[in-house]
Amino acid sequence: MGGGATRLYSTLTQTLSSSSPLPLPPSHLELHQPADTNLDPDFCQAQNGPPVCPLDAAQLLRQCDEALKDRPPRFPRKFIHLSDGDRSPIRVMQWNILAQALGEGLDGFVQCPLEALSWSRRKYLILEEILTYRPHILCLQEVDHYYDTLKPVLVGLGYSSNFCPKPWSPCLDVEGNNGPDGCALFFDQSRFKLLESVNIRLSAMRIPTNQVAVVMMLRCRSTGRCLCVAVTHLKARSGWEWLRSAQGSDLLRHLQNLVQKHCGGPAGDTSPDVPLLICGDFNAVPAEEVYRRFITSPLGLDSAYKKLSQDGSTEPEYTTWKIRPTGECCTTLDYIWYSKDMLRVDAVLDMPTEEQIGPNRLPSFSYPSDHLSLVSDFSFKAKQ
Repeated sequence: MGGGATRLYSTLTQTLSSSSPLPLPPSHLELHQPADTNLDPDFCQAQNGPPVCPLDAAQLLRQCDEALKDRPPRFPRKFIHLSDGDRSPIRVMQWNILAQALGEGLDGFVQCPLEALSWSRRKYLILEEILTYRPHILCLQEVDHYYDTLKPVLVGLGYSSNFCPKPWSPCLDVEGNNGPDGCALFFDQSRFKLLESVNIRLSAMRIPTNQVAVVMMLRCRSTGRCLCVAVTHLKARSGWEWLRSAQGSDLLRHLQNLVQKHCGGPAGDTSPDVPLLICGDFNAVPAEEVYRRFITSPLGLDSAYKKLSQDGSTEPEYTTWKIRPTGECCTTLDYIWYSKDMLRVDAVLDMPTEEQIGPNRLPSFSYPSDHLSLVSDFSFKAKQ
């Protein structure tokens, strides 16, 4: 991550030798929010009142299709249904959408044409992917077009959201950037009511780091049951396994405290009556310590995408596949974690094949990110 990683390492080592902790960022970080005049003109128009954005998903999908009419076909992914499920399941999408500044500036996708990396194309592909599956809960990482595109468009389609940028986003090292990247969590207001939203700067050994999370406590309007949802993006690169493990532990601690607060359970209760959904790019393969921390957590978590395997115990072969100057990377880094005793996985969207992805891998003219979206349908289990 270039200068961003250098600053993080330098700050960590300095803080380890000092007694003063790093300052925490403001919880809502409104200083990064541009005026309505910076809204994407292809989707939104500024006016004296609220911005005018498309209110019809089918109309917006047609707009995306028209803008992308010369592109190769979409990946023909299908849902694998695991049970009859609920008539109205909760659809969750997890996706690292690839920050625009990183895709064009730092990530070095040597087999991807520059035209395919342009925001003028990628924004339509990103919105098309979201609108094709219409998740009720949408968890995104590497978001650097939140205020000008994603928020106003999705608000017009009935979503509410929160965004937490990284304190030292590597996007800011790229000339002509659109601001810092971060995590965004959207939810369908027709399905859920927001009870609380918290932006978290993850810590390691009580030292604030450059990674963040957004956590929301939601109430399902049809069942009245609460649901705690989190989105995060842990530290990248080999050699930082210890930091990812510490960040994962910190996130689990925050989640346990939040659900205890809302369910009124006693301190130290590891099985509160509020199910969890934790989505993220963990930058960690299943053999890493942070994965083991989640799978063995007393919060009773499991990974939804293990359901694609024949024995239900193996993650997909890949959730990201890219070619950089350092070589080809095909691995599993992205997960949807859920409370296995309180939520049931009804369906999981399958992965495209190697042939469908193509020899130049991701991103491409067909797909806007180096990470594949994960989509899963859940329903509440009956209370014991």
